[in-house]
Amino acid sequence: MVKEKCVGSYKEAYEAQKLGAHRVELCDNLEEGGTTPSYGTVKMTVRNLTIPVFVIIRPRGRDFCYSCEEIEIMKEDIRICKELGADGVVLGVLKKDKTIDYSVTKELVTLARPMEVTFHKAIDEVENPVEEVEKLTSIGIDRILTSGTRETALKGKDILNEMIAKGKGKIKIVVAGKITKENFKEVARNIPSEEYHGKKIV
Repeated sequence: MVKEKCVGSYKEAYEAQKLGAHRVELCDNLEEGGTTPSYGTVKMTVRNLTIPVFVIIRPRGRDFCYSCEEIEIMKEDIRICKELGADGVVLGVLKKDKTIDYSVTKELVTLARPMEVTFHKAIDEVENPVEEVEKLTSIGIDRILTSGTRETALKGKDILNEMIAKGKGKIKIVVAGKITKENFKEVARNIPSEEYHGKKIV
């Protein structure tokens, strides 16, 4: 089972590796839910860690409905992450009605290759995330990071287990939502998945 730790700096990423994380999601501004870290932070982290580094591509906090200019910023950040050797990027784009913007998302996925792509917790704002699993698979998304639309993974376990069943063998569901090293075994027992995510998972 993969434990991915969400980190807000190079120092936290380095510590996460020492604590036994299998992968890090590298962010800035965690108090806003995470935004794209600086060029220098990405470069230092990718260069000095031996575990995979996934970089969040999010130009600002608040919602996930972006302007044309913000989409261009996301594209440039994806190009930089690829140039610096990041293993993956984490992104999500919604329309104003809180449906997934598949046209833009597919464009970003294509641009990101050969890096892996995770669709992040923007999925939890969609009316029925289970229905999106196959659609996201079809445009090349490798993983979906979700808490099953609820505040915690355990509260969202029914939707999470449905999504895991729907994606089996096709796409990975990264279980998130207040997962800590203390409750990890309980979460894994109730929501059997290949990958888990949290700020305090290790």
